[in-house]
Amino acid sequence: MFKNLTGKTVFIIAVLLVFCYGIVGIPHGGLKQSIANRINLGLDLRGGIHLVLGVHVAEAIGSATDRDVARIEAALQAAGVTGATVGKTDAAHPETISVTGVPVAKTSDVRSLLQGTDYQIYDVSSANGGFTLTMKHSAITDLETRTLDTSIETIRERIDKLGVSEPVIQKYGLGENEILVELPGVDDPARVEDIIQSTAKLEIHEVVGGPYENDQAGLTANSGVIPPDSVLMHGTGSAGAPDQVFLLKRASEVEGTDFRDAQPSQDVNGRPNITFTLTTEAGDRFYKYTSAHSRTSDKPGSMAIVLDNKVREVAGINSAIRDRGEIEGGFTKDQANDLSLMLRTGALPATISYLETRTVGPSLGAASIRQGVEAAVAGMLAVMVFMLIYYKGAGINADLALALNLLILLGFMGFSHATLTLPGIAGVILTIGMGVDSNVLIFERIREELRAGKTAAAAVKEGFAHAWTTIVDTHVTTIVSAAILFLFGTGPVKGFAVTLTFGLLANLFTAVFVSRLIFDAHLQGKGRTAELSI
Repeated sequence: MFKNLTGKTVFIIAVLLVFCYGIVGIPHGGLKQSIANRINLGLDLRGGIHLVLGVHVAEAIGSATDRDVARIEAALQAAGVTGATVGKTDAAHPETISVTGVPVAKTSDVRSLLQGTDYQIYDVSSANGGFTLTMKHSAITDLETRTLDTSIETIRERIDKLGVSEPVIQKYGLGENEILVELPGVDDPARVEDIIQSTAKLEIHEVVGGPYENDQAGLTANSGVIPPDSVLMHGTGSAGAPDQVFLLKRASEVEGTDFRDAQPSQDVNGRPNITFTLTTEAGDRFYKYTSAHSRTSDKPGSMAIVLDNKVREVAGINSAIRDRGEIEGGFTKDQANDLSLMLRTGALPATISYLETRTVGPSLGAASIRQGVEAAVAGMLAVMVFMLIYYKGAGINADLALALNLLILLGFMGFSHATLTLPGIAGVILTIGMGVDSNVLIFERIREELRAGKTAAAAVKEGFAHAWTTIVDTHVTTIVSAAILFLFGTGPVKGFAVTLTFGLLANLFTAVFVSRLIFDAHLQGKGRTAELSI
């Protein structure tokens, strides 16, 4: 049992040096700063902002059906069906599309077209010479899920590009279609909130009429009825212009998801603007639209650049545009930077709203750190004193293993750049108790073997052998519980699960391997007359 003690000692020292490096890395700026560079502080310790966001998934459904309305209109026109009207007549049910006015002779052709592979996500029914397409429940559920997932990924990419360290951005399990966002150490929460909340939903719509002074003027100009394929929208139309109302085609020609890249730039007068690049498919579609409505075409027209459901610019189409263009709207430099960032990272598929906002100040975080550290130190000292009193000389073994356990735990966190939260400090304190529990199991087994008349060396061997199974069982079950907390918990709960898991893994190494080595080194060369202070 005493073989290879030198090799084991060297291995343990090497492990400790590795984890010491994990804690401080290559020291620079002082020990405290070196540790802070390796171990991040969570929202509750560093301060920052806590948000719960609600995603309006119904907008994504409405946008999808708006695009399908335009597709169906084009398909009917290509099939030679004239006189049919395609639209959405019920605003409360954006998942429904109606096709009316279908000529009797074309009913069969239209039914075949609507039941084709292009519209498999809809249930098709017919009545009174028309058809109703209703998006299937499975398709709605899938679209809602994708909308929420896309929103999370888009927000995460925006926050990452702003340089916020260790943000928490995930589904919020306490509500439907909600997102939890936690941003530690935010210097400018107002700007971050604006970037998160803005959908950057840039769209280009065909201008049908306007501008009008107000909504009533727009209704009057259209005989009091807005066509189902059109929508009234407010905006300035140009930099410095007053608020006006424009009649736009409901379905956009280009929208945010069609943008491949966007960068801040300057126009010919040195004013900030944004240059953009479209995807190949969107570029072909945009070229077709602008060719048909340029000043030299048979149907010249204007297009409205719409940002977040407000008309920012109305421009004539001088010539066909394919996949590159510029956005001008009287932007400041910061606005151009932020908008190009949002377009590069992708448009949110739906608007979001704030359901909960909480700000944690750094002074509260400092108090939490101080109190947490005080609790951990007090608990550790109390445990160490108890082990020395109750287990005598063997208590030194337990205390040394406990100190190494904490060192390895912090090294784990440093290597993984884990975020330390207030519940994480509680996990550290719990790890102290779990570490002592393992030593108690081992020491009590050794005591039983000594009372049975075995030598110290044999008692140590049997004590570790018999306690090993119990220690592994308790640690594995606790790690499984921690894994469940990590998978389904929010940020602070995850912090608790991470530190607890790291601590348990470290405890398996120190309580079993390091403690055993210390006993073996103490008993080496003393023969059968060796005694243990335990």
